[in-house]
Amino acid sequence: MEKVRIGLLMGVFDLFHVGHLKLIRNAKARCEYLRVAILSDELVMKFKNHYPVIPAEERKEILEAVREVDEVVIIEDTPSRLTEYARRPFDAFFSGNDYEGNPYWIKEQEELRKLGSDIIFFPYTESQSTTKIINKIRNTR
Repeated sequence: MEKVRIGLLMGVFDLFHVGHLKLIRNAKARCEYLRVAILSDELVMKFKNHYPVIPAEERKEILEAVREVDEVVIIEDTPSRLTEYARRPFDAFFSGNDYEGNPYWIKEQEELRKLGSDIIFFPYTESQSTTKIINKIRNTR
């Protein structure tokens, strides 16, 4: 397996979560330089409908301490791999398989391939999805 030069793992927002750490390790094994993008607190509220357990600056500090991560950036505007590619080119975008097959992502994958990048999905179990864990907690109250 040939390593990609730069990988981007985008949208990590809850770091005490085995699924994300697994994704980070899998992504780093596939690339020489791993950039991780995390959503700002405002974007977490907008897209995940709940305030993050850990504020963005603290998440950034934690990720910077993770040995596999080479660079951490905070996304302040609407998350888009195409926008992020224009700002900081990368070879592969790594994600959990939650969104694999999503029509929007399929279209974006085609655009990223034209730019020389790709989206690579890694499986993790449903019990490791942060959003599903939070919803389960809410539903049991």
